[in-house]
Amino acid sequence: MQPKIYGPYPFVPISERKGFKWPNGARVALWVIPNIEYFHLDDPMPGTNNERIARAHARIPNVRNWALRDYGNRVGVWRFMEMLSRHGIRGTAALNSDVCIHHPQIMEATMKLGWEFMGHCQTNAVRINEMEPEREKEAIHNTLEIIAKTTGKKPAGWLGAGLAETWNTVEFLADEGCLYVADWVADDLPFRMNLGGKTIYSIPYSLHCNDTPQFFDQKQSAAEFGEVLRQQFDCLYREGAETSRVMAIALHPFVSGAPYRIGAIDAALDYICGHEGVWLATGEEIIRAYIASGAKV
Repeated sequence: MQPKIYGPYPFVPISERKGFKWPNGARVALWVIPNIEYFHLDDPMPGTNNERIARAHARIPNVRNWALRDYGNRVGVWRFMEMLSRHGIRGTAALNSDVCIHHPQIMEATMKLGWEFMGHCQTNAVRINEMEPEREKEAIHNTLEIIAKTTGKKPAGWLGAGLAETWNTVEFLADEGCLYVADWVADDLPFRMNLGGKTIYSIPYSLHCNDTPQFFDQKQSAAEFGEVLRQQFDCLYREGAETSRVMAIALHPFVSGAPYRIGAIDAALDYICGHEGVWLATGEEIIRAYIASGAKV
């Protein structure tokens, strides 16, 4: 993609996309994304605001922040598996491929549950826009290949670590055969991105219904985040009577997997799943249904 002042897609407001419906007339496609991440103890860690500390100023090992995230993989993600299974939800894991190498128990368990896996870089210790430009294409390829070898299926989707991209990212993803990318949080429905003859779809990920911004940046309590999820759903469900919507919920095991937080997430999912016309879908299912509908955007 050449540098430009607007994204690689036309501006089409939601008011011009009336009448679209999910399979069986569902109002809302509920898409739950557990971010299963791997951090190296010998790499700089995120700070208290969950962003990068400049490498020149980082002190290693950062035991406090690393161990908190390791808790997510040792404990929190297993709570996610139990909770989502109880609600009949198959997660779409945004997966650092290093998890495949270092935590095979997680991979075995989530594969048995029928979860989808989308690429999420090799490790969250290094983001796409933090590496040398010539390494980006190789890093994307290696991420997808390692996940494919582990799961038996190449990921259809991608979420950049930190939602970070360069001008080249979406084209590299399209070249790898990715069907969708979740970094462009610009809509409540998927849309087509045109890349000079190549196509990839944007899927509605969320920075609103996302535990790290809500807990770390907005300083929300667990109960307040649960209310965010309910209010988001109520609005989308109401609008979905005319034109269907996607509701994405992004969760991190080291955040929402904490004992005092997961109950509020569980209760919100119980509320959402208790409504008729809610389609519990994976990312690939959402995009393939969107394509099959013949939507022109």
